Amino acid sequence: MTKPQRFPAPALDTLPEDIRTRLLAVQEKSGFVPNVFLTLAYRPDEFRAFFAYHDALMEKDSGLTKAEREMIVVATSAANQCQYCVIAHGAILRIRAKNPVIADQVAVNYRKADITPRQKAMLDFAMKVSADAQRTSEDDFAALEAHGFSDDDIWDIAAISAFFGLSNRLANFTGMRPNDEFYLMGRLPKQ
Repeated sequence: MTKPQRFPAPALDTLPEDIRTRLLAVQEKSGFVPNVFLTLAYRPDEFRAFFAYHDALMEKDSGLTKAEREMIVVATSAANQCQYCVIAHGAILRIRAKNPVIADQVAVNYRKADITPRQKAMLDFAMKVSADAQRTSEDDFAALEAHGFSDDDIWDIAAISAFFGLSNRLANFTGMRPNDEFYLMGRLPKQ
């Protein structure tokens, strides 16, 4: 017997118009509404702030590819034991990298994944920010610069890692579950 959810998703017709419009747009694009949107809609002002920062980090043009950003999310979320983010962002990583196995490799052990030395350095730094940020030093910056990362890229790596630490904790404490649709996304060629 499943117990009721402590923080139930509000009914779509009770949400503020801007949030309802965003949820419907996501549903139209992907065919479903990811549970993160529904769960965070419980607190509309925080929903808006969360997704504004998410979009600023994950959707802009920069020295990191969209796939590399998703690698950061998957690796740090795995370390934070966030099932929702590993599964959901793993699906996005598979799609953006056009690689059906990369997300599983990064989630289990990015050091053994089929990624470039540059990407490994990026994930080493992201993991350090996620777990031990107070120990970051000029040596970390030099290692990243040696792989061609700019100061803005380094900021992005750290900010994505830090932001998803927040996201992982919200997903874990609310008991957020990945939508079933995420599990097969990017694994099989489109029919």
